[in-house]
Amino acid sequence: MAAVTKVAIAGSGVAALAAAIQLAKAGVEVDVFEKKPELTALGSGISLQGNALRALDQLGVWEQVLESGYPGDGLVIRAPGPGAAVVMSLPEVKTGGPDYPAGLGMYRPDLTRILYDEAVRSGAAFRFDAELTGVAQDGDTVIPTVNGEPVGAYDLLIGGDGLHSATRDLIGIDVKPQRTGMGAWRAFVSRPPEVTASEMFYGGPVYIAGYTPTSEDSMYAFLVEAAQDRSALSDEEHARLMYETSLAYEGPWESIRADLLASPRVNYTWFTSHLVPDAWNRGRVVIIGDAAHSCPPTIAQGAAQALEDALVLTELLVARDQVDQELWDKFHARRLPRAAAVVAASVQLGQWQIDGDQHADVGGLISSIAQQMAVPA
Repeated sequence: MAAVTKVAIAGSGVAALAAAIQLAKAGVEVDVFEKKPELTALGSGISLQGNALRALDQLGVWEQVLESGYPGDGLVIRAPGPGAAVVMSLPEVKTGGPDYPAGLGMYRPDLTRILYDEAVRSGAAFRFDAELTGVAQDGDTVIPTVNGEPVGAYDLLIGGDGLHSATRDLIGIDVKPQRTGMGAWRAFVSRPPEVTASEMFYGGPVYIAGYTPTSEDSMYAFLVEAAQDRSALSDEEHARLMYETSLAYEGPWESIRADLLASPRVNYTWFTSHLVPDAWNRGRVVIIGDAAHSCPPTIAQGAAQALEDALVLTELLVARDQVDQELWDKFHARRLPRAAAVVAASVQLGQWQIDGDQHADVGGLISSIAQQMAVPA
């Protein structure tokens, strides 16, 4: 018998949806509360490493993800300047094992929709326009308050409500995301036929200029720069600045620029990082995913770590017959060191670029993390 029979989940991101799927499939009554009026996913594209793909297979959605995305097993490094010369082509570690590609790019809202549909099929119930505004605990019971009103008694509340988690605040954890000094433009554009793998340009006017295929006819392109306040810019101004900055890069960037002029779909975000360094639970309320940790996308492990949080937590909840300190100790032992390693490495890779460190062992650090992620969580 599972340790819980009725669970509330705050949020509808990757971690929340994964937890909803696994618990509902195990026969647990699951209610998901999302403060937004509908299912949304910000951003253009997402890169999923092999360990994320392995997790998605455990959730039962791998075939749909593969159909919607674009798999790849390597990374192409190009030089800025005339001709966009290829400097090297690098194989990537298959962190999910031999049954999965090294990585896969896809349109972020498609991933959210696939996970949401699976959660609904599995039996999870969703309420939108439902903001978590309070939490009370009484022994083995949690009573969430949503939109100012109690919504009933639950065995557990899972906060998968993202970077600016209300759950985290309500249970008194004061760790907040901190800006790392980098910002990025991202644009959803068409895929030129010659682009069959992720490619990156190092140097030039920004730290990194790159793109990742997301389907047979689409990809997302990005420029990573020293972070600036661009919040007052319109969509057209974002597209214009991204266009002008990208002029230092040739090759497929010619096609990207044409799309930026024709129909701009551009967003700008600051990179952040944080890690709750001790217990992620307070009694029977626990935070996972971006609520508990975040990192810049320098090794594309954000979604993978969120999925792993959800899978480890739900595995323990289903396998055990009570929510006790032993369960939380096992959860934190499996998740905290792994998430901490990813956050530290992701931040370090970005800092090396900010510092212009020409002697940093970038390849060694990336390889070390990939080897750790190849071992299942």
